[in-house]
Amino acid sequence: MGIYLNPGNEGFAGIVSGEYIDKTGIIPLVSEAIGTPRKLVCSTRPRRFGKTFAAESLVAYYSCGCDSHALFEGLDVSRHKSYEEHLNAYNLIRLDMTAFRNAQDVAKEVTRVLLPELRELCPGAGMGDEGCIGEITSALTDVVDATGRRFVFVIDEWDAPLRERRPRAAQEDWVFFLRLLFKNMTFTTKVVAAAYMTGILPVVRYGTQPALSDFREYTILHPYSLAPYVGLNDEEVKDLALRYNMDLCELQRWYDGYELPYYDSAAKSRKKVHAYAPFSVVSACENHAVGPYWTSSEAFETLRLYVDMDFDGLQQAIVQVVGGASVKVDIGTFENDMHDVSSSDDVLTLLCHLGYLVYDEQSSTARVPNEEVRAELGRALKRSRHQEVARIIRNSDALLAATWDMDEESVAQAIAAAHDEGCAPAFYNNEQALRAVVESAYISAADHYARIEELPSGRGIADLVYVPKRGDDAPALVIELKWNRKRGAAMGQIRGRDYARVLRDWGGPTLLVGITYDPKSKVHSCTIEEA
Repeated sequence: MGIYLNPGNEGFAGIVSGEYIDKTGIIPLVSEAIGTPRKLVCSTRPRRFGKTFAAESLVAYYSCGCDSHALFEGLDVSRHKSYEEHLNAYNLIRLDMTAFRNAQDVAKEVTRVLLPELRELCPGAGMGDEGCIGEITSALTDVVDATGRRFVFVIDEWDAPLRERRPRAAQEDWVFFLRLLFKNMTFTTKVVAAAYMTGILPVVRYGTQPALSDFREYTILHPYSLAPYVGLNDEEVKDLALRYNMDLCELQRWYDGYELPYYDSAAKSRKKVHAYAPFSVVSACENHAVGPYWTSSEAFETLRLYVDMDFDGLQQAIVQVVGGASVKVDIGTFENDMHDVSSSDDVLTLLCHLGYLVYDEQSSTARVPNEEVRAELGRALKRSRHQEVARIIRNSDALLAATWDMDEESVAQAIAAAHDEGCAPAFYNNEQALRAVVESAYISAADHYARIEELPSGRGIADLVYVPKRGDDAPALVIELKWNRKRGAAMGQIRGRDYARVLRDWGGPTLLVGITYDPKSKVHSCTIEEA
């Protein structure tokens, strides 16, 4: 067993010895593509969503350098008809690209280590300079001729060399290395049985064309058939909640929100699966406490870098999504580069790939998925270097305090100011604009509340309900919005339809907030009562 060549199954053995939730159903999907034009797979998703676990399962399954029967016994893959056909049947090359943080020329470093390993398996393979990147294809061909086994490539975090600020030439060498392996039709057909790459970003583009166009991409925006194997699903989280005696609703509030569409070929229908970050859910269960486990200081600094970028509309968009709204995003302009972003749309699309936002293809909008991410984005906003963002946060803090004090005039003035700043004139006079303004104006409420839109209650549906987080002594808020109405119209509907009924059992005070806007007089008004 070598460092890169047939490294063994110890990685997966360590995984299944812990809190492993069976995701080996992904292996038959890769096996079905062997020998077909679909054999090159690039699966990208955010950090901590199980990329490495999937990669290690593939290494243990395909590598002929080990016997993994005992590891896979009883797991999903062992019940598949092709299980024995592909088990430990291939030479395997496994590359973890996060291990090359200090190497300026990744492609040459991989070649330097891999060539001697190939020659140990097949003496004389690839005669030539060990520092020559092109020599690797000759060596691989010689090994296939000598052993009769093709190669499966598992490349974890393939885009790590591109995400870091390495010299451009070194990044291009790495992409060129991948093209040598997977873009040469004659070589790839003879040598490569399958390739599975993981990463955060989709296949890189140069100009308008993908550099590795033969790869089938499965992204967090378009996961297709791999959707059930991205993170944990609802049933798996329910099982963990029961096993660890955790509040399922709290786990869902903190970690749910990634709804991934896919086509279920067995059921012959389109479905959606809810995906949770495994690291966060398992950490919460083991610690018996929800919290921000997925994020880290390194990720936070990267996030703040993007939040601080000076593109038109970006800061307002971030404020709106943290406040609970959805924002329009054009994902088509993004060049799959973490550094050369050139617009607000690029940044928002990148945040979708990083997992800080989720994208809805039907509406072309992005939103914050859950409480864990909302807390991180809110923290990044509060530490932003933009004075405009800092002012919005201060105003929201003041608005929330005025609401708690039942200061109706101050609340009306704050909403009017936010309305003037947050809407273009063409979109000012409609109810959806008023809702978006109120949601973003109450951005500071995310520190204290879970926000629920259009909650059925009494004899109707309340526009916005803010329920205090566990342990927070803030009052619950029921907010009703009325456009093209006189003062008091919203409060009249709250009382008349008994919207406060849904919160009667929550155990604390509830404030009823009616906000109205008269487009003729352009006057905002507010009425606040205690339920």
